[in-house]
Amino acid sequence: MSADARYRRIAADIHARIQAGEWAPGEALPSRKLMAGQYTVHEQTVRLAYVLLRQAGILDGEQRKGVYVAHPPAMRTLTDPDAPWPYGAELTDTTPCRATAELAGRLAVPEGTALRREVVECMDPGGRSAMVVTSWWRAPRRPHASFVVEVGVRPVTEEEARSLRLLVDAMAYRLVRTRLGEDGRPVETADVVLPMDRWLIRLSGMR
Repeated sequence: MSADARYRRIAADIHARIQAGEWAPGEALPSRKLMAGQYTVHEQTVRLAYVLLRQAGILDGEQRKGVYVAHPPAMRTLTDPDAPWPYGAELTDTTPCRATAELAGRLAVPEGTALRREVVECMDPGGRSAMVVTSWWRAPRRPHASFVVEVGVRPVTEEEARSLRLLVDAMAYRLVRTRLGEDGRPVETADVVLPMDRWLIRLSGMR
């Protein structure tokens, strides 16, 4: 097993132990030396696992002063996936692309059609990333009259994991939101990705 795979495996196991209640929020984890003995690895491997868990928001604290289980973020409830985001947001990517088979189906355009694309990271009131919205549309951008949403779950991508401070194999809600024009044809589609540890989904009265 490679060194990279080893510390990621250890990080995933520590995360599972935290979820099982072995350490409570605010409780310090054992030293790197003790954990290295438990996993029969070098202390540096445990340090990398702790760094990964801190980046994902699962652990907090400083390496030289000890780390502890982070308190869980506030849960939010999403009721309208088309409502304007009320807090800060950052546009992180505007690279255009060609319609894949999936996007072509969602937008009712031929596969390979040139599409505009934007990735927006939405922040919570504390400045922490709350969701990532990736949108695609065929220029020019047109207003919409209604929308439809499909809700599912999938692992986050590496890019989403970095933005949302999650482990790469973490599961997240994926809302496929497609906006429709007055004629009922798709004018834009988006993947709205929300961490499962920060969101509840409650949809009603969809138009």
